[in-house]
Amino acid sequence: MKTDFDIIIIGAGHAGTEAAAAAARMGSKVLLITMDMTKIGQMSCNPAMGGIGKGQLIREIDALGGLSGIVSDLSAIQFKILNRSKGPAMWSPRTQNDRWLFAETWRKKLEEISNVSFWQDTVTRLILEKNKVRGVETNMGIKFYSSAVIITSGTFLNGIIHVGQNQTTGGRIGEKSSTGISEQLETVGIKKGRMKTGTPPRIDGRTIDFSSLEKQPGDEKPEKFSFWPETKPVENQLDCYLTYTNPKVHTILQEGFEQSPMFTGKIKGMGPRYCPSIEDKIVRFSEKKEHQLFLEPEGRNTVEYYLNGFSSSLPLEVQLKALKHIPGLENAKIFRPGYAIEYDFFFPTQLYPTLESKYIDNLFFAGQVNGTTGYEEAAAQGLMAGINAHLKIHEKEGLVLKRHEAYIGVLIDDLVYKGTEEPYRMFTSRAEFRITLRHNNADARLSPIGYQIGLLEKNKYQFFLKKKEKIERVIGFVSETSIDPEAINPFLEKVGTTPINQKLKIKTLLSRPQISIVDLINFLPEIYTKIQRITENDNSVLEAAEVEIKYAGYLDREKMLAEKIQKLENLKLPPTLNYHALQALSTEARQKLSALKPTTLGEASRISGVSPSDISILMVHLGR
Repeated sequence: MKTDFDIIIIGAGHAGTEAAAAAARMGSKVLLITMDMTKIGQMSCNPAMGGIGKGQLIREIDALGGLSGIVSDLSAIQFKILNRSKGPAMWSPRTQNDRWLFAETWRKKLEEISNVSFWQDTVTRLILEKNKVRGVETNMGIKFYSSAVIITSGTFLNGIIHVGQNQTTGGRIGEKSSTGISEQLETVGIKKGRMKTGTPPRIDGRTIDFSSLEKQPGDEKPEKFSFWPETKPVENQLDCYLTYTNPKVHTILQEGFEQSPMFTGKIKGMGPRYCPSIEDKIVRFSEKKEHQLFLEPEGRNTVEYYLNGFSSSLPLEVQLKALKHIPGLENAKIFRPGYAIEYDFFFPTQLYPTLESKYIDNLFFAGQVNGTTGYEEAAAQGLMAGINAHLKIHEKEGLVLKRHEAYIGVLIDDLVYKGTEEPYRMFTSRAEFRITLRHNNADARLSPIGYQIGLLEKNKYQFFLKKKEKIERVIGFVSETSIDPEAINPFLEKVGTTPINQKLKIKTLLSRPQISIVDLINFLPEIYTKIQRITENDNSVLEAAEVEIKYAGYLDREKMLAEKIQKLENLKLPPTLNYHALQALSTEARQKLSALKPTTLGEASRISGVSPSDISILMVHLGR
């Protein structure tokens, strides 16, 4: 049996699968070790990918050459672009997925990569020589050797599952936890903490009264995650459904608080602030009489529904009693209760921006072990750890994406410089360059990088170059083409904007917020024909061109700011600077800056609680 590899990956969740696929496709011999081969790419919680900020991460993974976007498309049962009513910086794609097809597709994709080998077992310790990792030892006593190791163990390190006062060890319900690695890493000085996450009960769809629920369909014309032509938009979408809690439900849940591990002190780990349990929501938002709950189908060939918004660790009987008073769930049966899980994580400030440990050479960490929550954050880290592990053992410079280049850059920069004491979740608000970092231009930002490092295939890169050329041609066409008043004024009056009295370039008209390029060309048959010839009926080209035109001023401003921040990274902050006197700074920023006294603007920007707007205020104060 082969026991020597280039890279060993511990764990086959969202981080582990991306890490394995990236490193192997770049040329490394990879061993993926998982406790259960049937759980590769398992969706442990909600059956969905993407969302606010998270959808951008999936698009960026796809643009670099990762597989999460492709797997999401191939297993999608619904697609939505969230925040369409807001500006393009806020648009975020999201899929509902068939849970079983998602995992099956991930396994198939990995099995198609000849450089990936598999082993079903539990890793109990790392093989270390001085300050360098040399491999792993498993529960079966087998030693595997490698040049690098990536830990992507999710919630399995010393995992404890809580349902009321009942505690069991496990990394997921019905699956055992993993021990040994945390204890070993502590002995070499790596600091760990405890975090908590949770999941809601799963409902038997045959017992749901859908007639009393609000239907939540997918987009009428669904798009897809992947930029590449190997996937197609989802067909025959399944609906989700909306219902609400009420004061009666809240009262029942509150009666169970004395048996809640959250309130009795049994749970020590910090839970996710932005995805709280239902009991946490009732306490934190006590003034609210109802909370939204979404019923999401788990797949096409099952009656199982995920009750999004009802994550709980309350006793089973309390969960059941409360469910009976939720509209549509009066007769509901459940497949399994909601539960909380506590697990070990390692403070990410102990990592380099490549996700390599500062303590042990060639040891990389990715996913929830770095203090994040969510499939998308895990997949993004896994991709970067796989890329950087491959580059490191081949003596090449690591890939570190900057904050102005990608949400992935924001994610990792936040983790390794600011750290986190609660499960970190990506939001668009975390990025100071979010107009630049749109979901629909991730290929323009990152595909050249993916191709350069050897991850993105040549045919996909050529597809990207062709799309880029089309966008440039559309922008060129509307910049050069003028329209007569008599031809366009009926349209302008129809959309409620001022008519023109002389010829104007199409580009000038498109700067008006009331006018979309699609509506305009549909009104002008001759223009429609010419533009469709350029785009080859690809609406994503039109959308990309329109955003570049409409937001050109904002994009130029962000580009200038990014260049400024790069130049000012090492700008010195006076040690005597009185932050409390700068009232424009947030209260938290004034407190943190006064206490930590950063020496440079770069250091200040990496302090947790100091926002991008705070940094801008400091720049203005310094006269820059």
